[in-house]
Parts: sequence; C-alpha cells; structure tokens
Amino acid sequence: MEKSVYLAGPIAEVSYKDCNDWREYAKKELAKYNILGVSPTRHKGNFDPKQIMKDVGGGNVMTTGRGIITRDRYDTTHCNAILANLFGAKKISIGTMFEYAWADIMRIPIITIMEDKGNVHDHNFVREVSGFRLNNLEEGILVARNLLCA
Repeated sequence: MEKSVYLAGPIAEVSYKDCNDWREYAKKELAKYNILGVSPTRHKGNFDPKQIMKDVGGGNVMTTGRGIITRDRYDTTHCNAILANLFGAKKISIGTMFEYAWADIMRIPIITIMEDKGNVHDHNFVREVSGFRLNNLEEGILVARNLLCA
C-alpha cells in the first residue's frame, strides 16, 4: 500500500505559484520513495501563477467552502502524515490550523516547517501537536521519508 503525506500550508493571500511551487517540489521528492504527496490545490482549476488566492468559495464544486473543507478534512485524516510548510507565513492560516486539529485527533504525525522564532504560527498548540519541527523543507521531506519508509 502506498503511503501518503498531506501537504498543508497557507493558501489564502499567497500567490498561486508560491503556494504550489513547494508542494510540487515535495511531491517529486516524496515520489522517489513511493510516497504520494497530496496537495489541497489539486483539481481546483487553472489559475494565473501570479494570482493571489482568496478565502472565497466558488468556481466549481471543489472550490466552494464546503467542497474545500470536506476534501481537506478527508485528506488530512486519511494520509499517513502531515507536512506543513508554514515558513515565511505573513498571517495565520486558519485552514491549516483546522488541519492540525483534524490530524492530531486522529494521531497522525505532523511535521512542521517554520522559522525557529518569529513565525505567526508559533503557538503552544502548534508546538505541542507537532511531532517534528524543522526550519527547512528538505529536512521535512527527509523526516517524512524516514517516518514512512520501512
């Protein structure tokens, strides 16, 4: 059975390119070890890479508020681990914080990527539910690989 990692992190108020570039990189690196990287932005339509993503629903059924929450909750609770890239976040990602709670209640390991100090997500809840806290994506991918590969 293929293992999977949910790729959490801010989307609202981030360019489509910036919220997807790191996810595409992580997916390629994880695939080398037969680990599926699951992106919350998949199958949501075509966006201009410079477009700033908004916290609004619409477009197609997968981009309505209910569609986003339903799929993200399902993905978060059915993956083997969560890799959350919070590095450089400018504002708190409410959606990602929900994903932390869903993963934690299911005891799914959370790998958090953020600065050692000064990140807007640096909070007791995030620190305590994170099984691993690192300050770069490459280390996060390595931890996911080590966690999920026999």
